[in-house]
Amino acid sequence: MSEDAKRGLVHLYSGDGKGKTTAAMGLAARAAGSGKHVVIAEFLKGDRSCELNTLRLSDNVEVMKADCPVKFSFRMTDEERERTRLANDELLARLAQCDCDLIVADEAINAYRLDLIDRQALKDFVVNKPEGTELVLTGRQPDEFFIEHADYATEMVCRKHPYREQGIKARKGIEF
Repeated sequence: MSEDAKRGLVHLYSGDGKGKTTAAMGLAARAAGSGKHVVIAEFLKGDRSCELNTLRLSDNVEVMKADCPVKFSFRMTDEERERTRLANDELLARLAQCDCDLIVADEAINAYRLDLIDRQALKDFVVNKPEGTELVLTGRQPDEFFIEHADYATEMVCRKHPYREQGIKARKGIEF
């Protein structure tokens, strides 16, 4: 195996367009299909994402979730915000102990942006991720730090969206 294959790179999928989590889960499926051990950590999300149903069928995929309220941050009480922050910090600490080939930190960028995770701890995790582990971060409006530390930085740009243009709500199996 080449040194590059052993290195483990950082992927950043960001932007206001659809596809951040979809790209991350596609990479998780690809890695799992090749026999790699995959850990998916879901920050700020509930159990509605149907792709997890399929990924959980693989023996080499582990899904971790923060034990916190699932609602938009602007609807959270101060108590819910604090509980969410603590749960996200705990989830990040668990990730730091993972021995795996790929970590997907879904919505970690949003947790950072909304101050619902220890910001310095997330930065430290990115810089000191386990050697050889590929790391994917998703979310909107990443801090410049994450762009600078990413090996891949892909921005999803929304040109049209059926919710905005047609009022079509998120559909099971397509958007979640």
